[in-house]
Amino acid sequence: MKNTKNSRKKIIVNSLIGLFLIVIVVGGWLFFSRPKAQSTADSWSVMQRKKEITIGLDDTFIPMGFRSKSGKIIGFDVDLADAAFKKIGLKVKWEPINWATKERLLNNGQIDAIWNGYTISPARKKKVAFSIPYKKGTQVLVTLTKDNINRISDMQGRKLGLQNASTADTQFRQYKNLLRRYVAGTPNKYDTFDKAFMDLKAGRIQGILVDSIYAGYYIRNLSDPQDYKIISAGYPIDENGVGFRKNDRTLRLKVDQVLREFQQNGRMKQLQTKWFGRADSGLK
Repeated sequence: MKNTKNSRKKIIVNSLIGLFLIVIVVGGWLFFSRPKAQSTADSWSVMQRKKEITIGLDDTFIPMGFRSKSGKIIGFDVDLADAAFKKIGLKVKWEPINWATKERLLNNGQIDAIWNGYTISPARKKKVAFSIPYKKGTQVLVTLTKDNINRISDMQGRKLGLQNASTADTQFRQYKNLLRRYVAGTPNKYDTFDKAFMDLKAGRIQGILVDSIYAGYYIRNLSDPQDYKIISAGYPIDENGVGFRKNDRTLRLKVDQVLREFQQNGRMKQLQTKWFGRADSGLK
């Protein structure tokens, strides 16, 4: 009888210890896996002390920010940001990200800015603070020459591709009287545009809605540029800016000052000619 009571006590004690350990493990996991709380303080002093800023980008978005054959991150926005922050006194750490998570990563503090052909829009302004605009562009339709698509209405019943959470994605949904009225079903969404181009060439889609500068640069640097066609799709002109946390007012004002200086002293035109083949940002 005594042995039975002792056994029961051991079982109860062991059960309580096990339950206690589970509570500790689960509680710790929940604590450390929580997203970082968004800071409400201006973080300029922290960056100044570290002498570094982390910028998020899609490292396949040519010619704004992409990988060279050696793996180095290069591009128009890369050169522009590196030059701007050299003047400000910070070294840039480039952080390749999933473009669909850019605003969350910014506001969680995992990156300090978004600088990568980032289009200014009312929806994005609710989440981030933008610099002054430094480039304009528009969304165009890219097709294969052999498919004889000469206008957006020729996409009737055909399949479209675009990048997830991109300006193309937003404007496709917003402007129902353009491509959306013609294409078959919902577009195929890609995390990067290079995958969309692979599907286009393979015939899995018949068109890509993409930024005009990306389309022009990408196609010019292919071995078979004559196989592709760029078609005006009727979408409005959009402006690119740098995205910051709303509390980082000091950083934003410093970047604005340098961008204005580069527009006035010719540095911006030099970079435009290098990467776009012409000194024109589209800004008037």
